[in-house]
Amino acid sequence: MNEWFVIHKAEEEVQDIFKEKLKEGNNIGIISEAGCPGIADPGQLLVAAAQEMNVEIRPLVGPNSLLLALMASGMNGQQFQFAGYLPIDNEQRVKAIKELEAESQKKSCTQLFIETPYRNNQLIEVVLKIGKPSTKLCLAVDLTGKEEWIKTKTIANWKKEKIDIHKRPAIFLLLASQ
Repeated sequence: MNEWFVIHKAEEEVQDIFKEKLKEGNNIGIISEAGCPGIADPGQLLVAAAQEMNVEIRPLVGPNSLLLALMASGMNGQQFQFAGYLPIDNEQRVKAIKELEAESQKKSCTQLFIETPYRNNQLIEVVLKIGKPSTKLCLAVDLTGKEEWIKTKTIANWKKEKIDIHKRPAIFLLLASQ
């Protein structure tokens, strides 16, 4: 018998069910619709609960949207950092992007970050407004989906295009020039 539970916005309820199923001795698989459970994904909550219960964990190989984006970006894959979600507050967001760009330039480190799909266009606007023209920005959109596309350009070149990725899952990668 297969049972499916969606964790999004029901974390505590699903965690309780998950723990009960583990106590019953069930084998449980955790999957994600666009990546790997536990990597920029709420699956980490279930894995942490299983760890606390001393249950055996076996990660399986599969696509990870962050690594797929990095692989296809042409950016530094030797040194990279995942910053997760950037602040929603515009002032804090601007500060975070400037810090990521400065650290990228200092360490030649690719910066990866994500956003809730309905705020993608606002994030792009801010990055293009405050980023240095020579900084590279990669947009990896709808990875592993039918409408997938991955493009890396300088901020100066992105400014010449109309970009609309509203409500589409995306990974953002930033690499400042030395």
